[in-house]
Amino acid sequence: MNRWLNLLIVVSMVALLSGCSDRLDLEDASFPLLVGYDLDNKNKLLTYVSVPEFSKDAKKKTHELGITAQTIRESRQQTDAYWPTLFQARKLLVLLVSKRLLEHPDWQRILDVFSRDAKNPITCRMIMYDGPLSDVVFLNQKDQPFLPLLLRGMVDTKSGRSETVKTTFQDMHRLRLENGMTPYIAEIRLDREIKLSGTALLDHQGRYVDSLNAQETILLQILQNKAKNAVSLTLAIPGQHKRGPLNTDKLSFSTNKTKTKIKTSFQQDTFQFDLAVHLSVALTERLFPYDMDNKTTELEKAIAEQLKKQFEQLIHNIQSKRIDPIGLGIHAQAFTYKPYKKVEEHWGQTLSQANINVSVKVNMEEMGTIK
Repeated sequence: MNRWLNLLIVVSMVALLSGCSDRLDLEDASFPLLVGYDLDNKNKLLTYVSVPEFSKDAKKKTHELGITAQTIRESRQQTDAYWPTLFQARKLLVLLVSKRLLEHPDWQRILDVFSRDAKNPITCRMIMYDGPLSDVVFLNQKDQPFLPLLLRGMVDTKSGRSETVKTTFQDMHRLRLENGMTPYIAEIRLDREIKLSGTALLDHQGRYVDSLNAQETILLQILQNKAKNAVSLTLAIPGQHKRGPLNTDKLSFSTNKTKTKIKTSFQQDTFQFDLAVHLSVALTERLFPYDMDNKTTELEKAIAEQLKKQFEQLIHNIQSKRIDPIGLGIHAQAFTYKPYKKVEEHWGQTLSQANINVSVKVNMEEMGTIK
């Protein structure tokens, strides 16, 4: 019995010693909450980090640093040279990239370390900024929270209302390997203050192609059948008079329920997609007089017609760019597998020649509290 007890003690001590071999005390570590990557005028990689300051005597909430390096791993080594502590990326919240970087064909290769090193987080939000990242990283707004918390909060709350997308590094990696769908990430702009502008669309190689504003992003997520929570849209109704400088031909509504059915077929060597969109809405704003008691059906048809035009414009834009953020390729793979497998390597080109039809039905369930 004593022999087995002594063996158990030895094994326990070895386990404890091996578990503490890579121990790092908290006071010896720095946890960047934001990392940004950009290219300078000579296409050299620029790396930015934002680290929170917890000291009561600190004059700023965060400490920022920008360096030039050839790889991300090299940039980490150089960053450590500027700090008395060691950098640990496990708490990373935001991965900020510039539009200039996303336009480079091989930009995703520099992120190899995120996939290869298990200590790097894969749930950080990916966000694109249209401009030099130094404008955002070194902004230091005194009346705003930490920049990483601000950006993550913007993405999480606005994606809940379908006004942008919440794409993590893991999502980006998955979409990059998916032939039937192209990636997309949230996009911000700087208009004196940081502003969430919508969604950046990427091609199958991950390069930047186009941008969607908030309303176009909502339309995209309706087509994806991902707009589960209530979303708000504003439309101009033709035939209504404008009064003076005000746009009094508009109305707004919020959705109680959205549902999109996609029918996929392959006919005469061409893919065909029939998208049926059904919206149950509540009227939240009407800037023109209208007989709601007797002409509700006509207004529902007018809203459906305007929505159909906006959906068709969005789809036309997607086809012209040879991308597929809707994920129609996934439906093609599921329902027309054999013809899809022949074209999956150049699905964007194939989708640009497909027949995509949209029908919209609107059911107005609520008209507001004021008659």
